[in-house]
Order: sequence, then C-alpha cells, then structure tokens
Amino acid sequence: MYRENSFKQRLLAGGRGYGCWLHLCSPIAAEVLALAGYDAMIIDHEHGSGDLVGAIQIMQAMSATPSAPIIRVPWNDPVALKRVLDIGPEGVMIPSINSAEEARAAVAACRYPPDGVRGAAYGLVRASDYGMAAGDYFNNARDNLLVICQIETAEAVDAIPEIAAVDGVDMLFIGPIDLSGSIGKLGQFDDAAVIALRERAEDAIKAAGKLLGGLAVPNLDVAQMAARGYDFVTAASDITLLRDAALAQLKDMRKI
Repeated sequence: MYRENSFKQRLLAGGRGYGCWLHLCSPIAAEVLALAGYDAMIIDHEHGSGDLVGAIQIMQAMSATPSAPIIRVPWNDPVALKRVLDIGPEGVMIPSINSAEEARAAVAACRYPPDGVRGAAYGLVRASDYGMAAGDYFNNARDNLLVICQIETAEAVDAIPEIAAVDGVDMLFIGPIDLSGSIGKLGQFDDAAVIALRERAEDAIKAAGKLLGGLAVPNLDVAQMAARGYDFVTAASDITLLRDAALAQLKDMRKI
C-alpha cells in the first residue's frame, strides 16, 4: 500500500520511534501489535521462516494503522532487495554492512536507474498499489523509503564514518548480539570490551549525523538507549512478548 512515510519524516524531524520485531509470521499478531501502537515493526527475513506472501499479509494487517512496516532482508543482495521493495514496505534493513562499498551497493539496489540498479516493475507491483499509484510511487520512491544499514562487526564500527557518508543511508542500526560475537564474546553484554565497542559505534553514528537505531539487551534498557541518543529503539519480538507473558502467568498460577 503506497502512502507517505510519516515514520521516516518523524525520525528526521527529531522524534523517537519504538518498534517491535515480528518473527511469528502471523498477520493477527502483527495487527494486535500495530493496534497497540508500535511506531514501526520489523518483519524479519534474516532469521525465522517468513516469506514474501506472508510479509504481504502482515503488511495488509498493519495497513489500517500508522505503524510502519520494515522488512529485514536475508542479506545485502540486489535480488532480495528488489523483490522485497516491490511488495511495499516503508523501510528496509540490510544486515552486516561492513564498508562504504557495501553500503553503496545496498542503496543502489534500492534505487531505480540512473541512481541505482533496481529493476523496474512499478507499473504493477503492490508497492505502487498495483500500478494505480505508479506515478507517485516512482517519483517519491527514493525519498520515501527508509534505508537502514546494520552495524554488526568491529570492522563495521571502524568504517562508520565512511558508511554514514554514503548518500541514501538513513539509519545505522547496531546489532548488539553479532557485534559482541565479532570480538569473540557472543552475548557477553556486560563485558567491558563489548560495552566499549558498542559505545564507540553509538558515538560515531551520532557524530556522523545519522539516525541511530538499536536493540535493547541486558545492561542496555530502553531508558538508557534514550539517554544515549537512540532515535529508533526495539525491545521485544512478538515471540518474546507471547513467551514471557505465558511464562509469567504460568509461574503465578502454579503458586496457587
């Protein structure tokens, strides 16, 4: 469904957004969470079992709400990005961008020639309301799409100034789990070296003037992320919300 990307506009105007990950592949779960008021939700195709038809159904369920659908693609691949963009998300997240060259390739895959290499079918795809908004979609696709590159390795942290300088990169999103793993300390979020690397990434992204996104983890909660200047904060998945609520209720019931 084509519409102006109010979520991107809000972030660029200085507002903070709160998001939720979608891993259940359930349009009903997505609809509930969108109605609850998340500013954006990330349909995760890097992890999980989602497919493009399922992503369309999820976005259809979200479409009656302001919540912005973002799709994380499996990899920095122009074919994956082309197919995802054609179904009409308002943002795309590309995992593990480690250099300016990789960032330029990601942006090029999101843009039509002469600015990029994206194959053109805007006359019939869902992103343009199956061609009924083809002109508006084509004319605004470049500016309307939120392009998010993930920073997930120590190599990427070193390259943040160059990655951030790439035209078309709107947000750098720190992936804290893989970031910790890149220095041999997977999931050790309280380790001094992991904390220092993450904070160096945060500072470099803010210094570059790019939107900063990230995932809350142990020892970095939502309030701390806000204090650190994050523009986009994610703290849960549909799976974790369901799992943790069920476990908490069962624990309480079994005390009776």
